[in-house]
Amino acid sequence: MGERLGLRQTEVSRRDTRAPGRRRVAAEAAPVDLRLMNGFELRRGGAPISFPMSVQRLLAFLAFQERAVQRVYVAGKLWLDAPEERAFASLRSALWRANQPGVPLVVALNSQLALDPGVRVDLRDASKQAYQLIDGSAGDDVSFAGFTLTGELLPDWYDDWLLIEREKYRQLRLHALEALAVRLTSLARYGEAAETALTAIAGEPLRESAHRVLIRVYLAEGNPSEALRHYALFRDLLLAEIGLAPSEQLEALVEGLTRR
Repeated sequence: MGERLGLRQTEVSRRDTRAPGRRRVAAEAAPVDLRLMNGFELRRGGAPISFPMSVQRLLAFLAFQERAVQRVYVAGKLWLDAPEERAFASLRSALWRANQPGVPLVVALNSQLALDPGVRVDLRDASKQAYQLIDGSAGDDVSFAGFTLTGELLPDWYDDWLLIEREKYRQLRLHALEALAVRLTSLARYGEAAETALTAIAGEPLRESAHRVLIRVYLAEGNPSEALRHYALFRDLLLAEIGLAPSEQLEALVEGLTRR
């Protein structure tokens, strides 16, 4: 009996020594997701990871870069008003905090920094989908319900370097929404097309191209009254807000209807 007990204890001890290794491998293999849409969020294997603001800003900034960038450039952008020595010290501190065991986030090679290629970024996925919609390579398997371009980039951040990135994304998103609405219209999926166009309009109410797309949706599904009603709403809004009249392109869309 003592012999059997000893064997069982040996097996338990072997299991105990193997388990931490398995847990380490599982932790390192867990995917890391960086979300910038509608606020900053970092997850590993679905579980949230908490970091101080300095690390969040570093990760977000590197996520916008298409290639590795110099440390001096990163320090200057993120700590714009600080003296050079203090900016570099802040960058070193953020890098040290970011380098948690088992969570690869930043690749540091000589004087350059980049986000680890294993980190999945929702902005990059959304941008890829947007470009596919704009250039027509998305195919027929598209839908508004599965569309990812419905959020705003880090809406509660006010960093100077983020302003141009947010505007670039906003323009890309609006063009992609319009392209998606046009594609859905060609597939006679008018409900989704109208919803998509209205989402673009909500993003920029004075953007005439989005209103033209919506009017085309109404005309394509055989609702001239809806097209004319929306034209009148936009015409009045444009006049009230900025004192302009609709373009000739928009007038041409409803010319036959207004004559009637």
